[in-house]
Amino acid sequence: MTELTKAPVTKWTAAETAAAVAAGTVSAVEVAQAHLDRIDAVDKKVNAFLHVDTEGALAAARAVDDKRAKGEELGPLAGVPLALKDVFTTKGVPTTCGSKILEGWIPPYDATLTSRLKDAGVVILGKTNMDEFAMGSSTENSAYGTTGNPWDLSRIPGGSGGGSAAALAAFEAPLAIGTDTGGSIRQPGAVTGTVGVKPTYGSVSRYGLVAFSSSLDQGGPCARTVLDAALLHEAIAGYDPLDSTSIDAPVPAVVAAAKQRDVRGMRIGVVKEFAGEGYQAGVMQRFNESVELLRELGAEVVEVSCPSFTLALPAYYLIAPSEASSNLARFDAMRYGLRVGDDGIASAEQVTALTREAGFGPEVKRRIILGTYALSSGYYDAYYGSAQKVRTLISRDFDAAFAGVDVLVSPTTPTTAFPIGERADDPMAMYLADLCTIPSNLAGNAAMSLPCGLAPEDNLPVGLQIIAPAMADDRLYRVGGAVEAALNDKWGHTLLEEAPAL
Repeated sequence: MTELTKAPVTKWTAAETAAAVAAGTVSAVEVAQAHLDRIDAVDKKVNAFLHVDTEGALAAARAVDDKRAKGEELGPLAGVPLALKDVFTTKGVPTTCGSKILEGWIPPYDATLTSRLKDAGVVILGKTNMDEFAMGSSTENSAYGTTGNPWDLSRIPGGSGGGSAAALAAFEAPLAIGTDTGGSIRQPGAVTGTVGVKPTYGSVSRYGLVAFSSSLDQGGPCARTVLDAALLHEAIAGYDPLDSTSIDAPVPAVVAAAKQRDVRGMRIGVVKEFAGEGYQAGVMQRFNESVELLRELGAEVVEVSCPSFTLALPAYYLIAPSEASSNLARFDAMRYGLRVGDDGIASAEQVTALTREAGFGPEVKRRIILGTYALSSGYYDAYYGSAQKVRTLISRDFDAAFAGVDVLVSPTTPTTAFPIGERADDPMAMYLADLCTIPSNLAGNAAMSLPCGLAPEDNLPVGLQIIAPAMADDRLYRVGGAVEAALNDKWGHTLLEEAPAL
């Protein structure tokens, strides 16, 4: 523990922090206060947090210290601070989903994921910024201002979960929670040099997760190391009777897999379709180096073709908006959140229309309109129905690929972090950021992004994506842990140690 104490508490990994708290080297309150002080020092620049729950965080930390003082056993993440994406309900703490329409809403209950974090002794520091209702790839669609990328504050931190990823990269928290509907955990992880995992659909409860696209949304862990992500994954995963899509099956042994760090004998497929035009040269350079590294580590690498993946983006942008148009109908000014125009004279329909006009941002309105059109009479089969057929083809491509390989690999996103505002007026250019991540959401399988270096042309992080079959999440951690360890040995440090000071 001597070497550890030389580094600031905020630079410790989650595993190191939990061990130090359990050993009594440091108290959970001291750890929480150090991170709250860090947030106070840097978040005016970063804007990762929408709400900091100082009182709640310190109370949770004191509870961990009290348990230890009584000699009670602490869990593997007890006393570790966490940044929670503002799309999960938190009892007594604001939940806005980055939208004005939910400004000031205080949920009366915790999401299952929130409850599991509290039961594990995790200290929730606050709620993080996000694209409104998780619709976006840059966090520019938040009603509460854009989050900056700690590597370069003039660039995007990814989206929709840019706040959670930025909090990790800015050393405001060692752990974070995101949600991934089309890449919103993995893409922010890639552009901030952090680890992000989309678990198998249904393996982490969606109860209390404010819905964007119900058949695609999936909560998951964000961290600075593969092992930390695995520890968080095990804490939040598992069957939940409150979620009708929850899988009643054992959680894969992801922590043990992360510690294995051995890919000898594994077959790894390189997805042929995830390359070519639109991919930044530096991103492909680092990806190809990672593939060669896997060979050196003893894996067999083969090229795999998944032709339907080229149809994933248009299929996603029919399915997700269609489900969103239905899910967001609940924001009608009658039940909770914002209410505009209620002067005692206006009709309920008028109040609803005025509230939705004032409360929803441009991207949310765009997707509601698109989704409503795709579901309308006479167009359903041509658009939504056809997109669901493409979804089936993508699942079949995955099945065929996994018949011959253990995991697939690709770049996480075609480019590094782009400047804030560069794609704000070009939705199609923005949507292309999720080109490599969307197929896994449509198929419901598991995927991870981890840092694999800096692009030479701009010195910004590049992400390596690993994709595994459904309920084989442990394979992500086995491969990710091996790549991370080899790269850290090669560099002599972690990638985030190269990030500029804030």
